[in-house]
Amino acid sequence: MTERDRHPPEDADSGTLFTIEQLAGICARDGDWVRLRLTEGLLPAASHGSGQVRFSAAGLRHARRMAAIERDFDAVPELAALVADLLDELDRLRARLRGLGLE
Repeated sequence: MTERDRHPPEDADSGTLFTIEQLAGICARDGDWVRLRLTEGLLPAASHGSGQVRFSAAGLRHARRMAAIERDFDAVPELAALVADLLDELDRLRARLRGLGLE
């Protein structure tokens, strides 16, 4: 695993897509951890073209949150995904408030 795999690039929000291996490395997990959660519908994939699964920056943030929740709270994957979904929604709502000048 390279240094780039561990830390997302600075322009991660610019449309960069991450492979399963990159996502796993950044989350300090293995590829099987990512594949299992993807199969269970707990991780949002940006694309599935040509048999290659790719993840957006939002998917990367979601996966990092899930990994941290599972690790820090010994949570089952389904609970970690739910909490990550709620945190993602909070981020979206806060961004909307900022956009309206209300935060």
